[in-house]
Amino acid sequence: METLAAARAAVQDVVPVLRGRRVAVLTGAGISTDSGIPDYRGPDSPPRNPMTYQQFVGDEGFRRHYWARNHVGWQHVRRTAPNAGHRALVRLEEAGVVTGIITQNVDLLHEDAGSRNVIDLHGRYDRVICLQCGRVISREHLAERLDALNPGFVESVAGDVADIEIAPDADAVIEQTSHFRPAPCEFCGGVLKPEIVYFGENVPRERVDRAFALVDDADALLVAGSSLTVMSGLRFVRRASKDGRPVVIINRGPTRGDDLATVKVDAGTSETLTALAEALT
Repeated sequence: METLAAARAAVQDVVPVLRGRRVAVLTGAGISTDSGIPDYRGPDSPPRNPMTYQQFVGDEGFRRHYWARNHVGWQHVRRTAPNAGHRALVRLEEAGVVTGIITQNVDLLHEDAGSRNVIDLHGRYDRVICLQCGRVISREHLAERLDALNPGFVESVAGDVADIEIAPDADAVIEQTSHFRPAPCEFCGGVLKPEIVYFGENVPRERVDRAFALVDDADALLVAGSSLTVMSGLRFVRRASKDGRPVVIINRGPTRGDDLATVKVDAGTSETLTALAEALT
């Protein structure tokens, strides 16, 4: 973890690029690692194979496995708190520097920190949708139903949830799930799915359009904590670059957008964003 003094030095090249400009922000899992939510592709992250949309909708066994793991993991995400990076973006928004945030995260930590204009590009962990009737329910309500169907499950597999490895999408790494009973939609009996965009699933068009509009309305784009490995985030960097807007990337390790960056800072987001907020507000 960088010291604030090192972070102040790291943003020296960023400040002149962003000063006086209205900045749209794109964040990824790297901004939440200091809150205790691991990322997918950071330098220290273990290999992960997230479930695809096709697996989830096409195989009852996959769905059972997912819901069993999520029933443990979502509780960890619910207990996390925003970190200094999230708070720095709030400060920049309140100062009129940041116009809004597009986040690839589903953890709601930007909203918890106080950011007002947030586009949850990949959905949010606290809501569940029925793929048949379209009803949306809270994840907390579903937890009550799953507890009733699977009494003692969390305690039997996890003991202390804090000891279980958790993925960024609230998926807990546990293996014994064959005895878990998922819950169908209580309104129509259909298949329930987290209101999260899975790998292999498209982000809703309306959400993408709002995100592009945010980028187009800004004078610059700041990327924080994303490797930009998937096109879902990289397209906004390409759009800003194509239109001649400066792009600043703050991320540990390389990203797919590095060749498009006006400035790249290879560092963590908490101290770096804190230093940036200090310099621009």
